[in-house]
Amino acid sequence: MSTSDAVPVSLAEIARIAGVGRAAVSNWRRRHDTFPTRIGGSDVSPQFSLAEVERWLRDNGKLKDVGGRELLWPRFEALGSRDESGLAIAEAARRMRSARARGRHSELSAPARELVAETARLGRTEGPRETFEFLLQRWLETHVRQLSTTPPQLAALMARAALTVRIGADADAGGDRLTVFDPACGTGHLPAAAAHEYGGHRLTVLACERDPALAALARARLGFVADEREIHTEITTADALREDCFAGARADIALCNPPFNERDWGYEELATDQRWAHGLPPRTEPELAWAQHLLTRLRPGGAAVVVLPPAVASRKAGRRIRGSLLRTGVLRAVVALPPGSAQPHSVSLQLWILRAAPEGPATTPPAQDALLVDASRFANPGAREPGPDWAALSSFVLGALETLDRPDRNPPEGAVRIPLLDLLDDEVDVTPGRYATPGAQPSHAELTAAWKEVSTTLIGLSDCARYLSGLDPHSPAAQTTATVGDLVKAGALTLLAGQQPPDGEPAPDAPGLPLLTVADLLRDGAPGARTPAGPAHAVAEEGDVVVAGVIRAFRAWVHQGPPTALGPQLYALRVDPEKLDAHFLAGCLRAPANGRQAGTHASSSSRVDIRRLQVLPLPLEEQAAYASAFRRLTEFERLLAHADGLGRWLVGDLSDRLAAGGVAVRRGGRPGGA
Repeated sequence: MSTSDAVPVSLAEIARIAGVGRAAVSNWRRRHDTFPTRIGGSDVSPQFSLAEVERWLRDNGKLKDVGGRELLWPRFEALGSRDESGLAIAEAARRMRSARARGRHSELSAPARELVAETARLGRTEGPRETFEFLLQRWLETHVRQLSTTPPQLAALMARAALTVRIGADADAGGDRLTVFDPACGTGHLPAAAAHEYGGHRLTVLACERDPALAALARARLGFVADEREIHTEITTADALREDCFAGARADIALCNPPFNERDWGYEELATDQRWAHGLPPRTEPELAWAQHLLTRLRPGGAAVVVLPPAVASRKAGRRIRGSLLRTGVLRAVVALPPGSAQPHSVSLQLWILRAAPEGPATTPPAQDALLVDASRFANPGAREPGPDWAALSSFVLGALETLDRPDRNPPEGAVRIPLLDLLDDEVDVTPGRYATPGAQPSHAELTAAWKEVSTTLIGLSDCARYLSGLDPHSPAAQTTATVGDLVKAGALTLLAGQQPPDGEPAPDAPGLPLLTVADLLRDGAPGARTPAGPAHAVAEEGDVVVAGVIRAFRAWVHQGPPTALGPQLYALRVDPEKLDAHFLAGCLRAPANGRQAGTHASSSSRVDIRRLQVLPLPLEEQAAYASAFRRLTEFERLLAHADGLGRWLVGDLSDRLAAGGVAVRRGGRPGGA
């Protein structure tokens, strides 16, 4: 691999190549004089030669069963250009699919062409599609800030939703043939999902993408799909709004996640375009241009599902077009998704469900209502990865859409049919949250139990406050302290450092141990995945003190419950009970001042040096008294958080009831009875 001599890799990249945690690589660097020397970067973020690292890993038996794909990726990244690396991956995929394929991209540099040839050879050995999917995923992760992709779960939901809403599934001349259209396909997430979801149909995919690298990657991805099932694909490199690719084609289903908030979408040159049957989209409403573009490509009864930002549902500039879409029965449903469903993750995006008017003797008059679905409650804060509870979200949304043309069936809680007369007002606001309640109000018994729980919690808070306020605060005299490092050397405790699991991505339903990560702590503190048990894991047993060694999540507690594997930046301290009280140790370690003095403070993601955390050197019998106080303080903190959450829920519910006249109140503000 002579071309890899100048390819730099970081400690994190070396860890991925070797299938270990970054801490292990740092240890190798400290303990082995033969470890490659730094060729660039800084002391904090050093870089090393890929060729030297590979030789060292092989010579020291550190590569184990890692495939050649891990060694290839740094070389793609070293090409520098996002476009060239993407085109190189696409060309390598084409070569992997056919040994007789010859070079096509003359714009690739000599190092890129050499890398393409080597990747094609490796892919035929390790699996063409697996090699392509690995490189594509790494490319997307590297350029995540420049690209907006559709998560596979959302793509699958959109494909299922379109098939649910479409009319005339058996009316096509081809019977089981479907044509799917995506005018802004990116790397092909939506067409790939359609190919998977529509497995029982002969499929034609028509797609456009204006970015040449993304279009090439989409062709490569759909090419692998075509190797496994009957599918015809045409992917054009074009700006679909300006060039209107496939102008004469008609599709059964259209799926699209278009670019948002682009003012330069062609407003001037497209002012007289025939696609604007519902009105010329204002310059500030490019999303409504995409929606109308999709409609012009649908066959009668065909369905389109498009991802849109929530402001499109209510902006004043778009109300005339929204009104026309509603009056003609084209806009059939709007679904509000939970934040985190797709980029931008902080926004509750929407799915607009559009359907072209059907034709034929069974044609029904335009609908007199629209279905508004508020699915924003299906966020999943306890998950290991950000995003909603996809299984529950998909079931809810599809269940609601199944009632769309069934007046005899009521939508589920959180979805509502709104008559067009109520929507066609001065605002024409189709935001689901304005009309659909996210769920049933709590019952009288549930409210009574909640208020009783508030009272019990306040009593507990009062007891804790009485005890804690009785402690005698004073300025402590200067005392010597012992660090965790000192206690480890003295044999009073054992320090275990968490690691990134080396055996692939953990899964929520995998067998083995629960896996706790820093990301879990920043959500609800519950392990979000499981990982196979093994000697590579640091496992917290009951009674161990667990410490989060990062500033933004710094805390320490005594572990209770089943053995739990710890991820990176989490540590288990196993105490000698004859020398240390675990609750005393946890209380000392989690003091905010302790975290400040042991932290690096470079940023919110800065680490805490666990070995520098300080502990009072007290005899075991005195530790017990401190441990009791620490326990009460922890209980006080827990009760405060519980009272805050429960109180906010009750305040919100009671505010809604009062504002709606749903509570009987006597004069003077007294309740009027249950």
